[in-house]
Amino acid sequence: MATIGLDPNCFDAAQRSVGANLPIVLVVAVALVDADGRVLIAQRPEGKKMAGLWEFPGGKVDAGETPEAALVRELAEELGLDVRASCLAPIAFASHAYDDFHLLMPLYVCRVWKGTQSPREGQVLKWVRAARLGDYAMPPADIPLVAQLQDLL
Repeated sequence: MATIGLDPNCFDAAQRSVGANLPIVLVVAVALVDADGRVLIAQRPEGKKMAGLWEFPGGKVDAGETPEAALVRELAEELGLDVRASCLAPIAFASHAYDDFHLLMPLYVCRVWKGTQSPREGQVLKWVRAARLGDYAMPPADIPLVAQLQDLL
């Protein structure tokens, strides 16, 4: 059976490029969008991997935890925000091989929450227009999500 429009070598190259032997780490992130259409980003603090880079808020998904529950927990812990899982809408995901692990990261968008964001882990927070997100240095996994978010907003 012939495959139309596909390079038969792409499957081998794809397998090599994704880091087949790396452990998979599930992390979840959210684009909090305010009433003015701005997105909240956080700068990774000193002492953490990729310190100084900007990212969407979120964090690791614990064993037995859904991505939505992880976001609700992470946003409360990191920013002091009260978010309901029903207010989270999945819009995209990133799959990226770092040197020592493979990251799988669903990205959600949220426009409704209670509270005022307050950095609780030493991070700097900034509200940014979607069109300007590309002006901020981000971890490699986050970069492709920016264009998808800009298309949405």
